[in-house]
Amino acid sequence: MDLVVYDTFDAKKKKFVPVREGHVGMYMCGMTVQDRPHVGHMLAFVCGDMIRRYLEYKGFEVTYIQNFTDVDDKIIARANAEGVDYRVIAERYTKEYFKYADMLNIKRASVHPKATDHIKEIIEMIEALISKGFAYEAGGDVYYEIAKFPRYGMLSKKNIDELKAGARVEVGEHKRSPLDFALWKAAKEGEPYWESPWGKGRPGWSIECSVMSTKYLGETVDIHGGGEDLIFPHHENEIAQSEAATGKKFVNYWTHNGLLNLVGEKMSKSTGHFFAIEDIVKEFEPDVVRFYLLSSHYRSPMEFSRERLAESRAAVGRMANTFRSVEAYLGDYKPKGSLDELTGKDAEFWKKVQEREGLFRKAMDDDFNSAGAIAQIFEIAREVNLFLSAPETPGKKLTLARALEKIKELGEVLGLFKSLGGEIIRLEDLPQEVRQLVEERAKARKAKDWATADTIRTQLASMGYHLEDRPEGTVVRK
Repeated sequence: MDLVVYDTFDAKKKKFVPVREGHVGMYMCGMTVQDRPHVGHMLAFVCGDMIRRYLEYKGFEVTYIQNFTDVDDKIIARANAEGVDYRVIAERYTKEYFKYADMLNIKRASVHPKATDHIKEIIEMIEALISKGFAYEAGGDVYYEIAKFPRYGMLSKKNIDELKAGARVEVGEHKRSPLDFALWKAAKEGEPYWESPWGKGRPGWSIECSVMSTKYLGETVDIHGGGEDLIFPHHENEIAQSEAATGKKFVNYWTHNGLLNLVGEKMSKSTGHFFAIEDIVKEFEPDVVRFYLLSSHYRSPMEFSRERLAESRAAVGRMANTFRSVEAYLGDYKPKGSLDELTGKDAEFWKKVQEREGLFRKAMDDDFNSAGAIAQIFEIAREVNLFLSAPETPGKKLTLARALEKIKELGEVLGLFKSLGGEIIRLEDLPQEVRQLVEERAKARKAKDWATADTIRTQLASMGYHLEDRPEGTVVRK
């Protein structure tokens, strides 16, 4: 089956054909590093990571770009409130992103470009837009003139006349139309600035993504992703800027994930309606959080729910039980022999595993349906448990060993079950700091101090160690 991808611009699924055979250029809008990342942010980045992983699994070479907006009004406002340089704020929350991205098993991008590292290229693109008649300077600001780009609104399916009716010009702006948007902002008192042909100032919001995507991926990008809240105006602005500057189609496939909502309202710092990922991983293991975020199709909206997270924890726990049961049965067995030589019940079992693997691929080829793909991994686990309890056969150990490897392989495609597949480490072989934390957690559990026990578990997870509480005691995996 061919891979088909839903393109927001054309509002339909399309067969995926990259610009360059065998290579995919993918751009994911990253964080504005003004505050701690919340779960809604991480949903977008987990979905982008899942798409990237599956493309790599299919054999594509993927150049994956995820930017950081490291200067904007909110970053400057926070820096002024704390009495520090804006770069202190940007660096602090960039580190926060990486800390929790690593915990959620989000792979590092090929490049993580920052807006402030691309001021020269931003100025060059703005100059090109002015020279081509798409932008104008006014009072030290530079604006994109929407009227010069008739296709504006086609991504978001918005009516421009209706947008104009509801728009207004803010005090101090010198726009020709309320819908025109800033490419360059003149510096105000006490703000960071860069020299430009229009005076001291800094970039507008959307221009950086047009510059960085074309710099690293070329004039036409295969896949551009982000939350659906970015469709308008951010991604609409990107199309207008990029296509006016290059004269080429900007993006072939726009992929937008649904939003994570709280009682019907999207998670947002502007409303104060959000849960920081820092707080959630204190309650739920990172593996569980990632599983939860991929348990729905990426384009579907999700309601944030601790009940759903608890269900995800139970599901990951069932998979952990399967891993433990097979590992206990296999003992020191090292798989050898050919699966092609299987007969009888062994061949029958392995055929079921292969059928489920095929259905996994079918689900992912249908617009990256991670929920359907996860269902097939759990079907393999169900078959494994049934076969494990069946009478002994000549190839039972071989097929179960290979089936467990298959679960791990398909889980890795989605970035799941990372904590279940590592080698168990003896307590005496652990670094002293880790061993001490494990022992402190054991004391907390014995005292029924569950809050302390959970805090230590989270601390160990951030250090790369996963704990499994078994009837015979706690085991540690790296």
